[in-house]
Amino acid sequence: MSTVTRTGSSRSRHVDPTRRQQAVAAWALALPFVLLFAVFSLGPVLASLGMSFTDMRRTDIRDPLAVNPVGLDNYVQLVQDPLFRKVTLNTLLYLLLGVPATMAVALLVAIGINRVERFRGFFRVGYYLPVVTSIVAVSVVWKFLYRDNGGLFNTLLGWVGIDGPGWLDSTTLALPSLVLMAVWRNFGTLMVIFLAGLQTIPQEVNEAAEVDGASGWARFRHITLPMLRPTLLFGAVITGLGYLQFFEEAFVMTKGGPLDSTRSATYFTFDQFGFGNYGYAAAASYLLFLAVVLLTWAQFRWLGERDDATVKGAKK
Repeated sequence: MSTVTRTGSSRSRHVDPTRRQQAVAAWALALPFVLLFAVFSLGPVLASLGMSFTDMRRTDIRDPLAVNPVGLDNYVQLVQDPLFRKVTLNTLLYLLLGVPATMAVALLVAIGINRVERFRGFFRVGYYLPVVTSIVAVSVVWKFLYRDNGGLFNTLLGWVGIDGPGWLDSTTLALPSLVLMAVWRNFGTLMVIFLAGLQTIPQEVNEAAEVDGASGWARFRHITLPMLRPTLLFGAVITGLGYLQFFEEAFVMTKGGPLDSTRSATYFTFDQFGFGNYGYAAAASYLLFLAVVLLTWAQFRWLGERDDATVKGAKK
């Protein structure tokens, strides 16, 4: 017994010189990137974190000694700021409306394209084209589509006798209008990802379920969705991150209006940096970072792989 233990411990202490050389070579190759990352990425991130605990303003750049530490005052002030509460609610609405809609449209289109044998590449490129188009150009075009007079949507409604609303001038319609445009522009990315995931599902599984009498909805619910869980998780994470950083659409189309109904947390942070409130803006950006972490954690809890205990509990 002791001999086996000593042998096992001696083997565990033995290090393969080849693996050690490979590790040294790997670190030597990665060192330039690590240094660049530390200087140009990690350094500014830590500096902005420290800035969030100060009262730094634009006028303090020439005199850094005038900057005073304020502890958590910036964060407390943000929580008490009515405008920040409003933009936080707007960002939550962007998230709750945009993520499910984008994923649903992308999945439906991916399923449709997956069933098409001819012209599959044509449809894939066509649906993906808005993603690679400039967001500013797309926003300008959609702003004209939403116009009260002469806009495409109101013109079509006028043909059937309906007086179209002011899409971007209404405090209730402006935000959903921006989400609709964002869904149209962004679902192409998820469509390509979901299409790749659908093509990894063995066709024999669906055929066997069909032979057993399973309906199309049953096959989709009990075969397609479970086998797409990792793909859905990835899509939910990247889409959620995008909607939490919602900015360009509102900046170009509504300037955050009307009455701040489309102003997002990112837009608020951008404004504070523009006003020269660097410490306050840095604190807002780190609250947004905390929201990103919490959202990603929730998505992994919901769509992530289930452990054995959870599966056994579900079976019981």
